[in-house]
Amino acid sequence: MVTHEWSFHVTVKSPHVLTGINRISAPSSGSMIFVNDLYGAMPEIRTTFLGREPVDQGWKDAFDQLIALSTAKRPHGPDFDSYVTELTREIGALVKKFQPDVIHAQYLGFALSLAFARTAGDIPVIAVAHGPEVMAAERSALERDAMNEVAAASTAIVVPTSALAARIDRLTGRQFSDRLTVIPWGIPLSGARVRDESPTGTGPLSLVHAGRLDDNKSTITAVEALALTDQPHHLTVIGDGTLREHLEQRTVELGLRSRIRFEPFLPRRVLWSRLPDYDAFVFTTRGLEAFGLVLIEAQAHGLPVVYSNLPGVREILGGTGVPYTPGDPRSLAMVLDEMGGDSDRRRVLPRAARNNARRYDITVTCCRLRELTRRA
Repeated sequence: MVTHEWSFHVTVKSPHVLTGINRISAPSSGSMIFVNDLYGAMPEIRTTFLGREPVDQGWKDAFDQLIALSTAKRPHGPDFDSYVTELTREIGALVKKFQPDVIHAQYLGFALSLAFARTAGDIPVIAVAHGPEVMAAERSALERDAMNEVAAASTAIVVPTSALAARIDRLTGRQFSDRLTVIPWGIPLSGARVRDESPTGTGPLSLVHAGRLDDNKSTITAVEALALTDQPHHLTVIGDGTLREHLEQRTVELGLRSRIRFEPFLPRRVLWSRLPDYDAFVFTTRGLEAFGLVLIEAQAHGLPVVYSNLPGVREILGGTGVPYTPGDPRSLAMVLDEMGGDSDRRRVLPRAARNNARRYDITVTCCRLRELTRRA
């Protein structure tokens, strides 16, 4: 009897994902930095990213190709419907040209997601919620309708926290509960470093706050808190935004020029090199925060986080941070003074912060999204 040995080689096709964010193609926000990290860490998935000019050449390396959208951007207003119609026409041509296996619709209900939903046809759509679209849907019935349209067209809706999932579930009338999938965000932890020694003793804190300077981020809470502290803590505010001038003016009014320093937005590499120089990170958002990547960035560098006690943030940090009442400068001032006077807490919190940050590696996020994409 003759036996034969057969060798089978199965080639698994690399999925082609079409995605994008309707902003300039640069690390201009937490969402943009996140998607760059995310797709850069999934080389086995071919990604075509749709963005806006100007294009940051270094930033775009995470994608196999980056296409600049040509339809003139027009936000919600009298021209919005015609804008979405034009954008949908452009996206339809790109979908036909690239024939992706899956579409990742970033933001659940903004114009580009609507265009994806209306042109996908039989291509599965995975929507990814980022937070601003949820705040918009809570303010506007039109935005809520857009969210529901994208949700209806999606096979799955990815959210970074269960708190955000609950808000989306409510806004969509609980029609798509079974499509909501919590996949926590992450950062490339391998690039983080910590100071050689944890701070010891007691005394004023060297604090840092980094982020967009707008009403929701509520940096004013930190500024006004420093006027109420018993100890002369120092605060460095890093970032740009519409409220920068107001914050600087308020600092002068409160006589805090010697204790509060303002610096512009810093590239991540520079920000990360600076973080270990501080004693604690102050997080001041008072409304919705989808995830708060900067929280994990700070913790990964060994910084204790003093945070406004919001459901999503509490879910991420657990007992590894120090909460205060959102938007309440006096509550924040009390927490800062307590931390400054507690040597045991100042010694223990950096270790707890680092341990918590290890739960949010971008490779874990990639693994779960990749599995969901392959199933789709």
